[in-house]
Amino acid sequence: MLDKPAVATLLSQRFANDKHTSLSQLPLPHTMSGAKAAASIIAASIKNNEKIAIVGDYDCDGVCSSAILDEFFCDIGYENYKVKIPNRFKDGYGLNESIVSELDVQLIITVDNGITAFEAANECKKRGIKLVITDHHMPLDELPRADALVDPQCKDNEFAFKEICGAQVAWYLVAALKDELGLVGYELGKFTDLLALAIIADMMELKDMNRVLVRAGLRQINSFARPCFSAIARLSGKESFAFKESFTFKESFTFDDISFLITPLINSAGRMDDATVSFEFLRSRDLRCAEGLLAKISECNAVRKEREKELFELCAKSVSENDKVVVVWGEGWHEGVIGIVASRLARMYKRPAIVFSIDGQRAKGSARSVGKFDILALISSCESFVSSFGGHKGAAGLVAKPSKLVQLKTALNQACTNVDFNQISHDDLLGDIKADCVDNELMDIIDSFAPYGSKNPKPVFALRSALVVSVNTLGSEGLHLRLVLRADNRCFEAVYFNFEKRPAIGVRIDVLFILGRNYFRGQESLQLIIQEIL
Repeated sequence: MLDKPAVATLLSQRFANDKHTSLSQLPLPHTMSGAKAAASIIAASIKNNEKIAIVGDYDCDGVCSSAILDEFFCDIGYENYKVKIPNRFKDGYGLNESIVSELDVQLIITVDNGITAFEAANECKKRGIKLVITDHHMPLDELPRADALVDPQCKDNEFAFKEICGAQVAWYLVAALKDELGLVGYELGKFTDLLALAIIADMMELKDMNRVLVRAGLRQINSFARPCFSAIARLSGKESFAFKESFTFKESFTFDDISFLITPLINSAGRMDDATVSFEFLRSRDLRCAEGLLAKISECNAVRKEREKELFELCAKSVSENDKVVVVWGEGWHEGVIGIVASRLARMYKRPAIVFSIDGQRAKGSARSVGKFDILALISSCESFVSSFGGHKGAAGLVAKPSKLVQLKTALNQACTNVDFNQISHDDLLGDIKADCVDNELMDIIDSFAPYGSKNPKPVFALRSALVVSVNTLGSEGLHLRLVLRADNRCFEAVYFNFEKRPAIGVRIDVLFILGRNYFRGQESLQLIIQEIL
């Protein structure tokens, strides 16, 4: 049975092996293999006033990566460049031959993509275009023919912490450019807000240097130096107006706000329309411009929620309880939401999930894992059934022929025959907790180990034999529950989102829960966020 000192000890042990625990301890730019060579090439192009193109990606990480490099070029006064954010529906993922052919430039710099852009690299060679690739995805056995390549996942890259996102690689490139161009006073810390968004959105491990950067990034976000964050604050009601053209902030953004409010907004434009809108939003120079772009993004997000709801309900009907891996597909399913739906299916069924959208003779899939299970390794073990794949341990993308999907599903499930996903999905369970320990002091202990996410999940506790005092539905469609539970003569408010079973009043139940804060009409209270009723 856990008490508060035991909780603090268990959470602190998660970071026992962290080597970088402050900004001053972060690895230096020269330790990122390829960064110096890339900076030398880019610096030479700048000095020769050559045309440069930055080619990003349509997700939050890619947009943040592009914004970092764009801001750096603006800061140094370089104007002979353009930013290309590929459109998910028109251009596909990353740098390709078509994009190369449309760019009239002497140098292309990729951010958050390019490590498998073999054809595009060859096209650059044919056209005499220099190519600098910066990426963080897993490479194949061979590498593209780039003039410089920066990716911590490459075998010969001895960077001290491998699990970083594309925006962090772009940031290290900027740091190397700072040194190459002799910009002694250039402030790199101003980018930590964008880094925090990208790290969380791309589900990077929230340990070591990632934890340091997200903490610093949250402080930078709450400085509201960027108009985009002021616009989101107004939209979410985190401001109070002092007079007509000015306002102050009554409530700061939290780590959860980054996960559940900000990054979904940034991602929504790329999912439903064109990520260039999100890029322009992050780079907004004034509040009026930011609010106009946020209105467009919010429309995309509203459509995204509706499409996601429809597809999730459709997918859930075809899931077999006997499958170890959820694999579903359909003709013309919206590619912009299949990743989110895969995440929801993985959470609901507590096993990996892959959702495919079929378009003619091509099935594009998005995969999500549970716990520490390596979804990329699983897909790799069945690579004979897929055309291409890539990603991370927790999330991946893949392409297959529709005719191969049944065989792929069978192979994936056979590969997981001996895997107990119920055990894996509960790897964040800290243990049973005493009811009298559930208080504000425990909440403060939990908050002190934030941010929570990949490899640092929010601690889950078990509360045993709690009496159900009341049960009410929440939400317009009644998908959630609000309960009052009593244990050891103490009453607790609890919520159960997307509940799987509704307990009866008067029964005793065991629950797995996360402790959270609830804000209502200016009042703060603790609540149990139920994960499962055992």
